[in-house]
Amino acid sequence: MNARRIAPPKGANRKPKPGAKTPGDFPSREDLLTFIADNPGKAGKREIARHFGIIGAARIQLKKMLKDLGEEGLVERRQKRLIRPGDLPPVFVTNLVARDRDGELLGEPVDWDDEAGSPPKILVLSGRSNKTPQPGIGDRALVRLTEAEEHGEAQYTARVIKVLEKSQGAILGILRMRGPGKPPFLEPIDIKQRELDVDPRELNDAEDGDLVSVQVNRSGRYGTPRAAIVQRFGSMKSEKAVSEIALHSHGIPHVFPSAVEVEAEKAQPVTLGQREDWRQIPLLTIDPPDAKDHDDAVFAEPDKDPENEGGQIVYVAIADVAYYVRPGTALDREAHLRGNSVYFPDRVIPMLPERISNDLCSLREKEDRPALAVRMVFDKTGARRGHTFHRVLMRSAAKLSYLQAQKAIEGVTDEKTETLVEGVLKPLWDAYACLKKARDAREPLELDLPERKIKLKPDGTVDHVYVPERLDAHKLIEEFMIQANVSAAETLERKKTPLLYRVHDASTPEKLQNLKDFLSTLNMKLPSAGGLRPSVFNGILAKVKDTPQAQLVNEVVLRSQAQAEYTPQNIGHFGLNLRRYAHFTSPIRRYADLIVHRGLIRALGLGNDGLPEGIEDKLEAIGGEISSAERRAMLAERDTIDRLIALWMTDRVGATFQGRIGGVVKSGLFIRLDESGADGFIPASTIGIDYYRHDEGSHSLIGDKTGETYQLGDNVEVRLVEAAPFAGALRFEMLSRGRVGGKQVRASRAKPKGGSKSATGRKRITSRRGETSPKSKPRKS
Repeated sequence: MNARRIAPPKGANRKPKPGAKTPGDFPSREDLLTFIADNPGKAGKREIARHFGIIGAARIQLKKMLKDLGEEGLVERRQKRLIRPGDLPPVFVTNLVARDRDGELLGEPVDWDDEAGSPPKILVLSGRSNKTPQPGIGDRALVRLTEAEEHGEAQYTARVIKVLEKSQGAILGILRMRGPGKPPFLEPIDIKQRELDVDPRELNDAEDGDLVSVQVNRSGRYGTPRAAIVQRFGSMKSEKAVSEIALHSHGIPHVFPSAVEVEAEKAQPVTLGQREDWRQIPLLTIDPPDAKDHDDAVFAEPDKDPENEGGQIVYVAIADVAYYVRPGTALDREAHLRGNSVYFPDRVIPMLPERISNDLCSLREKEDRPALAVRMVFDKTGARRGHTFHRVLMRSAAKLSYLQAQKAIEGVTDEKTETLVEGVLKPLWDAYACLKKARDAREPLELDLPERKIKLKPDGTVDHVYVPERLDAHKLIEEFMIQANVSAAETLERKKTPLLYRVHDASTPEKLQNLKDFLSTLNMKLPSAGGLRPSVFNGILAKVKDTPQAQLVNEVVLRSQAQAEYTPQNIGHFGLNLRRYAHFTSPIRRYADLIVHRGLIRALGLGNDGLPEGIEDKLEAIGGEISSAERRAMLAERDTIDRLIALWMTDRVGATFQGRIGGVVKSGLFIRLDESGADGFIPASTIGIDYYRHDEGSHSLIGDKTGETYQLGDNVEVRLVEAAPFAGALRFEMLSRGRVGGKQVRASRAKPKGGSKSATGRKRITSRRGETSPKSKPRKS
């Protein structure tokens, strides 16, 4: 139907808004449809009339035209507003489904006609009111449309009015059976969650004592919510179940979105193309025996330049992840979100899907792989004379374990290493001996804090706890990687290219004072004036080496140090005693390294997949996010080990152990067992009849009446009275007497009649994570 032109009624000569028809013209159907399209969700009959200057009796004609357009299916009415089919109303409900490359939430409308095609993406901004809960992925929110212009992936922009439903998500817990006639229930891992009845028809083959995740599927108004089991992880005694708790409690992403998996599966192997061909260089990967992905490969040879007599050339090739993970892709966004891979005793939660992490990017033995490599030249003192970066295609000559390489260099070869000793392994060790001279002269901080490892049985339960030997093979790879990282930082600085430094600040005055106070109890001093260097701490550690106080002093020095982090502002790396340092050598498992790779590609013109322009303004935020993700991963890894050991120790409640006081706080003592390295807690109130006060300077608890003292580092005998696998905590009873007059009384405390074993309960035990932790892994460089 064609629109009829009619004479405007009296009074229709008021001034219309810009872009409106002038008086005397009535809008055509196309005019109306254009206005509705340009103002989705905002165009009601009143707004249309105002825009086109339609008043009086002319509104009747407008009403009829809009009715005709509706009957023809060209417009729809939503809450007194007109929209085209497929457009969005001004206010609607959206499911929050993802985040864009800038970390902003993306939503999809809840009510969407599939016949209109794929639902549009909406950029969802938080509400203006502080009272509005912050929305997250999985939530459902009422939003108001604010703009119809495209923003990256989004076709619309909306602001949250109200979060209607927070994502219930999966609740993790232990399935418990009550007995005949009674419904099973979930004992949640999170002690803030209340118990949930589980629908007996929705057990999903789970058994009593299994770790499961449930979804609440029905909740009566007055009754207990009912839940359905959606996933079974198996016995709580298995590593998989325990690590699942860590993933859940720390909020670590561990399921790749379908878009990420699709991108990964589409990736194809790299051919030589414009790359340098390094396939004839016998590069080796040297890793732990159970490593699934291989970031780095190394080779070394003497420098034949007569002007560099006694010098060495070291090659370090690093997996070219940047080729496969391009800025702004789904793979890139997920890697940014995860920040790093997370390592548990029997599995890895990778930063990148397996197609990338342990296939296309893993430097597999005898297979062609793309790499970003650095060739470094050192003089006979180990000082680096120069370096160059190359984008190459390489082929690993062999995959060796640390122990395998170490044994070969010591004369115990196997079928693989016997052909590598002379031409490959010995040159590597010669180069390390050269670089070690410069390292020793540099004097980085040399903490000696062995890291405990867990050996699992085939069923995933703990077999034993051990401390692996630190070999020269470990130190060789570590020093080669450090030099490659320094080379990357120097190159990017010289090219004035943005980068994320790996920085480690010097200790704060407060921490140094605490260290001085502690050392004074051992008749040792820390210089009071001038800036401290790592060599000062090394001098202290050397004095206590091979003494009973060695481990204690190493731990206290560690606690006096700042934590390393990522930032675009360079303050140097105190622990390594380096002016500039960046992570370059592990892009498969660290997002920071991927950024450095992209920076090198951009700075050196090595491809079109380098660091994007404009990233400078975002690097500070990215550095903060991935530093936080790193700390989150370290906590999850440590919590998993603690829980596994607590599970392992449940059958040994009542047994006595020899240990050492590994931490002292106001509320009690942390104990580390000699046999296993397991950590537990002794509440101060259970030590004896005396009242014990905390002396922070000497790291001691001192009895008010007796003067009996328990100090950090003291050897003690303890009895295990409680093990709480949920909390990953052990509670001990002190059997040894404390020091009196500076000497430790060897007599044990009287054992209470009837034993001291107590029933296990989650709330009764003091978890070490509730206190200032006395132990930590050595800081990652």
